[in-house]
Amino acid sequence: MSDRDLAITGFLSRTAHERWTRQIIAADASSRRYLRLTDGTKTVILMDAPPETGENIAPFVQIANCLARAGLHPPAILAQDRQAGLLLLSDLGRDSVAKWLDQHPTEALPVYRASTDVLIHLVKLPPPALTRLTPQVAGEMVAITGTHYAQRPLPDLVAAVTRAMAALAPTPDTLALRDYHAENLVWRPDLDGLARVGLLDFQDAFVAPLGYDLASLLRDARRDVPDDICAAMVAHFMAGTGAGAEFPAQLACLGAQRNLRILGVFARLATEMGKTRYIPMIPRVWAQLQKDLAHPALSDLRDVVADLLPPPDAAVLARLQR
Repeated sequence: MSDRDLAITGFLSRTAHERWTRQIIAADASSRRYLRLTDGTKTVILMDAPPETGENIAPFVQIANCLARAGLHPPAILAQDRQAGLLLLSDLGRDSVAKWLDQHPTEALPVYRASTDVLIHLVKLPPPALTRLTPQVAGEMVAITGTHYAQRPLPDLVAAVTRAMAALAPTPDTLALRDYHAENLVWRPDLDGLARVGLLDFQDAFVAPLGYDLASLLRDARRDVPDDICAAMVAHFMAGTGAGAEFPAQLACLGAQRNLRILGVFARLATEMGKTRYIPMIPRVWAQLQKDLAHPALSDLRDVVADLLPPPDAAVLARLQR
């Protein structure tokens, strides 16, 4: 038995779940993994976030408590050992929005509308004391794209993103869960209202300009969201938040910044960590990026990207594969 397994067994021995059957259900781009524990009828979730790999469960606990107080639906924290990096959580359900939509594709509109309703609700919350996505921070976050996707420093790309954010999305004033997309949302159609959307993977939350999570939801790196649904959700969000006519440009800027960074993150995961399963997603990320760069307000950033970044053709993807 590994040291990590011993730590988990010791943690569970202090709960009522020591003898429950364990099944690994997910691992993500970080060092975290998730296990579902069951006694045959009831289930709970164990988050395993090893501190020795740089993981820290404290932000997850902080944001979960914040969301629960606000009337939203993260997992309930049943037990925790911060030193060991272990959390026991309520099980929100087995169907992510992604899984549900794969099985019920005709139900996309109400599912995305409910997911957007959560974001409208988040806008009403006073932003907590978290890292703020200022234009400078946003620019620095895409440095990884030069280092790992283009495989050379690209200070001009960093500068161009900083300028675009300063012009179009200068004010971080809204809590953003940051990885708000179909695989991190649990769909619970038997419940009502905001409770239909269970929230996962929000430990990297920060305070961002209005619309960051909407860009994450609609410009999803892992699935295509139909254009008509995107347009309907932008209109719904604007109506629900009172966003002005300048909002579509702000949203495009946030989407472009986010997907530029994702290009670098996926490239790093492949080249440094051997997680090559992210490589097939890169063409979609590039396509999502191009949709946002097509906005007239982003013409300068569009030109910089065209000059500095190669499209993800077969040669680029093969280079990342090695």
